[in-house]
This record gives sequence, C-alpha cells and structure tokens, in this order.
Amino acid sequence: MVRNTGRSATSDWVIRSAQAGSIERIEAWFGNHGYDPHRHDTYSIGRTLAGVQSFHYKGSLRHGVPGNTLVLHPDEVHDGMAGTEAGFRYRMAYIDPSLIQNVLGGEPLPFIAGGLSNDPRLYHASEALVQAVDHPLEAFEEQDALYDLAVALRAVAGKPSGRKRLDYQSAERARAFIMEHLHLGITLEMLEHVTGRERWSLSRDFRTLYGTSPYRFVTLRRLDCFRRLILNGLTLVDAALAAGFHGQSHLTRHFTRCFGVPPLRWLERLRRAR
Repeated sequence: MVRNTGRSATSDWVIRSAQAGSIERIEAWFGNHGYDPHRHDTYSIGRTLAGVQSFHYKGSLRHGVPGNTLVLHPDEVHDGMAGTEAGFRYRMAYIDPSLIQNVLGGEPLPFIAGGLSNDPRLYHASEALVQAVDHPLEAFEEQDALYDLAVALRAVAGKPSGRKRLDYQSAERARAFIMEHLHLGITLEMLEHVTGRERWSLSRDFRTLYGTSPYRFVTLRRLDCFRRLILNGLTLVDAALAAGFHGQSHLTRHFTRCFGVPPLRWLERLRRAR
C-alpha cells in the first residue's frame, strides 16, 4: 500500500490493511481530536509510534507513548486524542475475542488494568500483529501470533478469582448461530432453544467469554457488514438496510457509539489515506 508522504500536518488519516483476514489492522495519524467516547467488542491492541496518544479509560486519562502496549478490553468505553500539539501516530489491531478463546478454551477474557502495559511479554507477543499494515500476515504467522498474544494476556492479567464454571460450548454454539443467521431477528429465546441453556445464564457466560452481550454482538456484526458494503460503493441508506438496520439514523447512532465518529467521517478519513 502506497503512503502519501506529502500530507499536510493538519490532515488526519487512517490506513486500513487491505488484506482480507480475521484481524482488522490500521495505522493512523491525528493532529488533535481523534475519536469521541465509543466501545467495540474486540480487544484493541496498539502501539504508539510517535507523539502522545491520550485517551479516557475506566475513569482516568491515560497516555500511550512509544515503547508501551495499548490493550483496551472489549466493550470498554474509550476515546482518543493527541496528548501534545505535535499529534500522534499509532497502529492498532482489533482482535475478536473468539480468536483468544480458541487458545484459552473457555477461560474468562484476560483484563489488563489501565489499558496500558510496559510488560515485555505483551510487547513482543503483539509485535507481529501491529507491524506495518502493508505487510501481509501469512495465515500461519497470524495463528502463531494469536497464540502468543492469548498466552501473554493471560500471564500479564493473572488468573481471575471467584468465577463460577462457564459453559463455553453453549456460548460458542450461540455465537456460531448468530454468525450464520444475522438476517434473522435473533432473540434470547432463539439462543436458548439452539443451545439448550437457560437464557440468562447463557447471556452471562457469553459476556464473560466474548466481552459483550449477545445483543451487542449481533449489532456489531451488522455494523461490520455495513462497513464492507459502503467500502464497496453502496450508499449509506442502501447499506444500512442491507445490513439489517431500520434506516440511516438507526445505523448512524449505533455506528458512532461503536467507532467514535459518524459513518461519513469514518469513510472520509479512509479516503484521505489512499
């Protein structure tokens, strides 16, 4: 992917990896404000390349600098802004919790307090995932990196205490059903029928294992579909309806809560990076 090194210092930009795969990777630069408060159901694993990357997280203002690793937990509210007038540049990989569960096999998702870590185990384990976005990840390399990341997250976070036994198989059946039937009006009753698990226990385990509620999971998968459609040239209205939203305003509300900017602004930043 070719970068335009002649951009003005006031022009924010985001580059997404063009590689089709299970992990979304970006590199971005912001001169001031980046994102409003938002939350998504992936781990956000990042590396500040230059400047100070500031963000509100769990009630405090954090500051990412080169040398540490950002680890934002799924579905935790955060924003993003430059910590100095010099702006900041960073890379981020968005990791579906199900990929971590492929390694952990039903353990609660590891939580890294504060959203930042100086632990060298996390830094080295995340290195392959936050390399330049124009470097394609081979399938084997990605799988190896995901294993290393899951093990490092578990080691750095420590083992949670006081958790009841989780029904990973039922939660995974529910997740697989959702992925195959996004076109339906999915309900907890449906998931209860598919899994044979009482709906509220299933919902609790789903949150612990995948970082978000079943309803949010459905909504965010539809947002993924919407992003693919607008990148392929569909209008916002047509893409919103095709992805399962009631209309553009319904879509915009959910999109902004998830990504911190409205869809047109998100698309504009990507276009600037081309």
